[in-house]
Amino acid sequence: MLGIHFSSTIQISFQKKPPNPICGKTRAELLRNHVMVRWSFLGGEKVANKSRIKRIVSYRNQHLNPSASWILSSEVASNSFTIGTVAVLPFYTLMLLAPDAQLTKRSMSSNIPYIILGTLYAYLFYLSCTPDSLGLMFTSKYWLPELPAIAKMFSNDLTLASVWIHLLTVDLFAARQIFHDGLKNDIETRHSICLCLLFCPLGIAMHFITKILCNQIDRFNHK
Repeated sequence: MLGIHFSSTIQISFQKKPPNPICGKTRAELLRNHVMVRWSFLGGEKVANKSRIKRIVSYRNQHLNPSASWILSSEVASNSFTIGTVAVLPFYTLMLLAPDAQLTKRSMSSNIPYIILGTLYAYLFYLSCTPDSLGLMFTSKYWLPELPAIAKMFSNDLTLASVWIHLLTVDLFAARQIFHDGLKNDIETRHSICLCLLFCPLGIAMHFITKILCNQIDRFNHK
């Protein structure tokens, strides 16, 4: 007769563990002390310093990821610079190549380009404003701008882009005034308008010189 004997031995050993460092402290107290408690089936409860982890994550993000706001402002400034420059070129082209065309006269009579450029300028100006902007503009005791402060303010891409849009708007407006004055008085204006594209004060001065010379020629011819 086959006999089967089952035997089992149960050995229970107790080992005294070192005192738990978090014994006697509630989780609320640990959280207040910036301590993070992690529990796992294998290792039990582990204590980690949250502030140290936060410093490590912040250090890694600072050195691995560039500033998102700086990238965004740089892209906005670059795109605005390109859009503004391209937007005014068709108007100068019409005034230079077809000054007597009806399309040119209707285009230069419209105020829509100035509304668009003005809105773009206001947006860039809003983005470039900082608490230090007024302080940089009025640094002297007489509340007048100074060149070093203005140069420092223009080191910002958004500020520089807003100044460029400002110049494009004023130059185009001056060129339109010269164009209309030339049509009214039958004066050649293409050379003055060409100067207004990049050298607006020279274009205005050239138009007045041209106008004076034309008036002198007309007087001489009438005599």
